[in-house]
Amino acid sequence: MLVVWLLTMAVGSTVALAEGKSSVTYPENSLGLTLQSAMLIDADTGQVLYQVNQDQPRPPASMTKMMTEFIVLEEIAAGRLKWDGIVTTSEAAASTPKDGSQIYLAEGDKHTVKDLYIAMAVGSANDATIALADHIGGNEQGFVDKMNETAKTLGLNSAHFTGATGLDETTLISAADMAKFAAIILKKHPEFLDYSKLPSYKFRERDDNPMINYNWMLETNKDTKALKQYAYPGVDGMKTGYIGAAGYCFTGTAERDGIRLIAVVMGAKSKGSRFLEAAKMFDYGFNNFERKTVVAPKTTLDNAKTATIKKGVSTEVPVVTATDITFLVKKGVEPKIEQTKLSLMTEDELVAPIKNGQKVGAVTYSYTDADTGKAIEKTVDLISTEEVEKGSWWRLLFRAIGDFFVGLFNGIVGLF
Repeated sequence: MLVVWLLTMAVGSTVALAEGKSSVTYPENSLGLTLQSAMLIDADTGQVLYQVNQDQPRPPASMTKMMTEFIVLEEIAAGRLKWDGIVTTSEAAASTPKDGSQIYLAEGDKHTVKDLYIAMAVGSANDATIALADHIGGNEQGFVDKMNETAKTLGLNSAHFTGATGLDETTLISAADMAKFAAIILKKHPEFLDYSKLPSYKFRERDDNPMINYNWMLETNKDTKALKQYAYPGVDGMKTGYIGAAGYCFTGTAERDGIRLIAVVMGAKSKGSRFLEAAKMFDYGFNNFERKTVVAPKTTLDNAKTATIKKGVSTEVPVVTATDITFLVKKGVEPKIEQTKLSLMTEDELVAPIKNGQKVGAVTYSYTDADTGKAIEKTVDLISTEEVEKGSWWRLLFRAIGDFFVGLFNGIVGLF
């Protein structure tokens, strides 16, 4: 029955869209994507690999719930919320419109934060989402205020939230900011994927059937007959969405050979096509790019081997890069990568004692994409590799006397 239902929904939604929105036009793009906007980035660096109308704010539909999920994870990390904490279903949550995804909560029902979170992540349950929003924000509006404050703090400049679920048409965000936000989630809360990759979840023991994850692209669907055409190697998240004003949307992520990509699809023409369009972008990214490490971690640069310090036992400290400098570059093309900026802190800024691993400067490298001519920069810190204790009063006195006579001698020599 489940297979029949899935196939019926897929075919039915495609036909309905074809009949009801035959006049929809889609922007031209080199990958032939049929959608309104899109973005493909490297999750690690944020490097943009492909984009279509990426800065146009559009309704994200239920991808809005990614912000709700993020805030829940933030609350848990801060100790203000616990996975096993009990949430009492509010009247607003129980009154969620019945024509959307839900788990049919009744007012006063009590469930754990974890169960409601999974219902939101896997089944996109609107009532579970409102229940959590009310619990955290006092009511949905209070939570929406928190959503917008969070978006502002994270630099999601196109984002404007008017609801926690995404059912409203007035919530807006661009594909570029959606991809940026997805990367932030994965870096701050990698446990997000523990829930987004669940293929199904039974909310109550008495429920006849489990919730089925709306993300048909999950790699785990490769053995499910009705969904295997959409399953993609390495996909383990993140969120789907649909309302009429938004079209079919999807923010997905896939990892292969140590490379994790994020693809955002907004305004696709059908429930299944959003995954096929994401697959085209993933194929483009994995087939055409590879990692190129320009500088390994803890590397000594030829033009920044030491930094000068003041009032130390020694006058210099060895310097290395704190992390690696890596770009995704086109396969088979010798990349144009060069050091563009180097700055070391002055000795007035570096006064002993100096700690091992202390930041003493920064270096920037730039990679120019041969196809677009666009330069991508990456900056990493330069750090000290030794501790330098503060020099004794006698050591500093004799060093000052020595510096004085060296300066005097050089001044005299300069007269002749």
